[in-house]
Amino acid sequence: MKKIFLTISLFSFLVACQDKTKEKLDEAKEAFTEEVKASVGSVKAKAEAKLDTLKDKANAKIDSAKLKSAEEMVKAAKKLKESVNK
Repeated sequence: MKKIFLTISLFSFLVACQDKTKEKLDEAKEAFTEEVKASVGSVKAKAEAKLDTLKDKANAKIDSAKLKSAEEMVKAAKKLKESVNK
């Protein structure tokens, strides 16, 4: 009789613990999901900021190159005009 009572009480204890453990696992899963989403959002924001900075730098270099090439074209045109006039 003692064995039956002990077995039943142990079984009921394990079932009760299983429910609590499952709830804790669900809570941990939700917390982990939120942390991952926050991390992904942070990384995405940082990447977008870096891309914007790189785009601005690239556009500045392109504009600088355009100005230099335009100046060189003007100089070349002046030289050509002077050589034609002589």
